[in-house]
Amino acid sequence: MPVQAQSLQNFPITLDGRQLFKVSDTGQVSAENRATDANLILKQAVRSREPVKIEIIQNNQLPVIRVQGRHLLTVTSQDIPTGRTREEQARIWAQIITEAIQQGQEERKASYITQAILLGFLSILSALFIHKLLGWVWRYWLRRLVPRAANDPETGAQPKGIELLLYLTLFLIRTGLWVGIIIYITDLLPLTREWSQRIISILEMSLTSPLVSLGTKSYSVINILILIGLFFGLLGVAGAVTNLLRSRILRITSVSRGVQESIAVIFNYSFIFIGTVILLQIWGLDISSLAIFASILGVAIGFGLQGVARELVSGLVITFERSITVGDFIDIGEHMGTVERLNARSTHIRTLDDILVIVPNSRLLEKEVKNWNSHNQASRLVLPIRVGYGSNMNQVRSALLEAAKSHSEVLHKPAPKVWVKAFGEDYLDFQLLVWISKPRRQFQIKSDLYFQIDENFRRDKILIPFPQRSLHLNSGSLPLELSPKLEDSLLKISAILASLLNKQAQSDSFNGSSNSLLNHKKKDE
Repeated sequence: MPVQAQSLQNFPITLDGRQLFKVSDTGQVSAENRATDANLILKQAVRSREPVKIEIIQNNQLPVIRVQGRHLLTVTSQDIPTGRTREEQARIWAQIITEAIQQGQEERKASYITQAILLGFLSILSALFIHKLLGWVWRYWLRRLVPRAANDPETGAQPKGIELLLYLTLFLIRTGLWVGIIIYITDLLPLTREWSQRIISILEMSLTSPLVSLGTKSYSVINILILIGLFFGLLGVAGAVTNLLRSRILRITSVSRGVQESIAVIFNYSFIFIGTVILLQIWGLDISSLAIFASILGVAIGFGLQGVARELVSGLVITFERSITVGDFIDIGEHMGTVERLNARSTHIRTLDDILVIVPNSRLLEKEVKNWNSHNQASRLVLPIRVGYGSNMNQVRSALLEAAKSHSEVLHKPAPKVWVKAFGEDYLDFQLLVWISKPRRQFQIKSDLYFQIDENFRRDKILIPFPQRSLHLNSGSLPLELSPKLEDSLLKISAILASLLNKQAQSDSFNGSSNSLLNHKKKDE
């Protein structure tokens, strides 16, 4: 009998959204029909303000539960567990129904409704306080878990994995808080309790129903969320361990900064890869079942993600080849600066203007890159200088070497050199070669050297030539031919100008005669 009861379907008897118990199929009537009829009778009975009469009678040797004289349930052999009689099961159900109806009638009174509204309001205020408190805890306590190496300006490391994990955890906790508050408030009143039960059932079905099938196993949403949370936790641990390796272990070694960064990057990628494989195995996911997914991902990379894949591969090539390392001063295209960070997809370069430029890794492999620090701690600067003919070449050489040796940032080994490049048209072409250990300051060093060279040249009266050009002019008549129309126009214009000049001359002559007559009259008087 118990085996038969376990194989039958069950359906719940509910009142005001609360599940009281479950009934089974009788063979003639389904469990759903029995529960639907009983739920309707209980819903009508609980709305009555009078005490509800619940009794048990015998019908065809089976106990029957009656509510307000109406048939509610017949307790059958399929409804009872092992070791219990039908009469005992009927008494237990009747007691549960009595208590549920009494509670439902109490919850419909005005005093309880007022108390429920007050509790709902207080719960919202408490949720707001906890919401703010969680943000404060994240800012002032959880962020202390971030390694100190993250704030190191030399390495520029950022604990993005840990911060992302903390943000995700904070978001999930806050979301769970508000979902719980909504369920609690809707569960306070009988009219809204069904909503809370629906919310719970929807969430339960959404989170526990199989969503993805890999091999012989199926995974629900909650399984996937837990796996994602563990993966972000793995990223956080990998970032913390890598920062610890970079700041506490590699820093005390004698290897260069670029080698330290390469070791840290390789360790980080290896830790994440091995940890992911172990995590999937512990989770029970067969790696071989991902073969189809890997093939689909390969096709996606070939079409849509080829740019990202190219940058990732370029980053790995740069990391293992070590042609460019952190701390190198490079010149790529229009950008010149110091490499601050080598990421999987891009490289961060701090320019001379103190601007951070993010360069894709593929560009470092496809374009010509000038690395001032590659395999050598000294970089050479070439300063072209021109002096006039007649200058003493040994004196020019001494003045240039004196300027180079007087600068504190010019290396003594290799020693500065002066070369004569060529005899120009009106100048002697020299080159001053110096070596420096700080390529980032090359422009400042050049400026300082030019200032000192100018001072030395003025002291030694060494002249810097000006460009000289000779211009020869030949005098003579130039043949000029005009069209007949243009000649006629010019003649007319000249005639008009001549007549105007004559009139002006006559007017000036008349004015002069008048003035002389006036002067004679004045003298006679």
